[in-house]
Amino acid sequence: MHVPYSAALQQPLLGLSLIFFTWKAILFSVAFASSFGVAYDTSGSLALTEDGAIDFGSLQLPTLIARLTSWDAIYFTKIARCGYVFEQEWAFGSGLPIAAASVVKALSALGVRHGPYLYSLAAILVATVSHWLSVLVLYRLARIFSGEGAIPLIAAGLHIFSPAGLFLSAPYAESTFALLSFLGYLLLAESFQHAWRPALRDGLVLSAGLVFGLSTFFRSNGILNGIPFAWLFLRDVISSPQQPIVRLRRLTVLGIGGGCVAAGSLVPQFVAYHHYCHPVEGTALRPWCGGYLPSIYGFVQRHYWNVGFLRYWTLSNAPLFALASPMLYVLIKSGAEQINSSVVGRTDGKLSSGASALLQSAAAAQILLALLALATYHVQIITRVSSGYPLWYVWLAHRLADREKNDGARVTVAFMVMYASIQGALYTSFLPPA
Repeated sequence: MHVPYSAALQQPLLGLSLIFFTWKAILFSVAFASSFGVAYDTSGSLALTEDGAIDFGSLQLPTLIARLTSWDAIYFTKIARCGYVFEQEWAFGSGLPIAAASVVKALSALGVRHGPYLYSLAAILVATVSHWLSVLVLYRLARIFSGEGAIPLIAAGLHIFSPAGLFLSAPYAESTFALLSFLGYLLLAESFQHAWRPALRDGLVLSAGLVFGLSTFFRSNGILNGIPFAWLFLRDVISSPQQPIVRLRRLTVLGIGGGCVAAGSLVPQFVAYHHYCHPVEGTALRPWCGGYLPSIYGFVQRHYWNVGFLRYWTLSNAPLFALASPMLYVLIKSGAEQINSSVVGRTDGKLSSGASALLQSAAAAQILLALLALATYHVQIITRVSSGYPLWYVWLAHRLADREKNDGARVTVAFMVMYASIQGALYTSFLPPA
């Protein structure tokens, strides 16, 4: 890793890219080595072969592609091929299936042979490229928050070694969600640097709302990206010194941006309601159709996946809580420190009050995510879902750069690398955690 690190010091984006692809090669090597032998679960292989042999022209497709199409990846790739067929599939966002299907159409137009395998390859491509781009976006975002120097480079590097590991290249939505989340935060952060140009500032805020809204099509927890808009809205209501007209314009823009985030969650619910909840003679309506706020997502999560308040709190799941505890601690610890004492931020006095408030809102979002994971989710997913929240990377980078506080930070990084490496082997063997 010496050459990539040296390059990173001289040319940060090139250096980060070299580190990224080196780490990906290691992870894929681990996954490939663990893909030999009979798989515990063959759903991925069956899904890929249901329409014929697995091949890419004359080149036999490696078994690794089938193994990467495991766990939830089976649902994402099936939705990309067939759309939503069964009710339980609505637990999975439409963002990745749409993106994968779009890549398949482009490849088919170039003459690449069509088949079920192509959707897995397309989803893997979307996920891997998204992870790479999210590293570069996080570097730019960290520069706004922490200034020039090593901190942005370290923060972006930490995202490369995220404990999400192979999930950021498998047919999963985490990496694209991270890209859109980081981009949304970057657009908001950039808006504070153009306060003297209201039209550009407002355009950046609205663009952030659209990007955050799009992120919810990939993961439902993207709704937490509405917290920055609510946080900034309340901040301006309570303490803005601006003139009434200027203040009203600012609040309107923030309100519309927040509405875009909410729309990202509401639109899929509306589509599902239109599909399932129109009475047909001789057919009973689904139970969720009669709710005060009918939500297929909430119903599917409870009914099919047993997601709900304290439902996961069983003795048999205790090891999964133990595995999730390091990331739960990092999310809560970094968020609480930022809200209480603004530990992340430029020391040269150039961080605007708006950007400082944005950092606090990011802290609040990741604390809420951790609490929801602890009380409601299948808790082990926090190691991959946390990959889309920028604050803890910057916080950990600050810790690593502080000689008095970097012992615990080094342990955290060691955990990340070790967990991602082991997880790659477990994932392709269809073994928990996932």
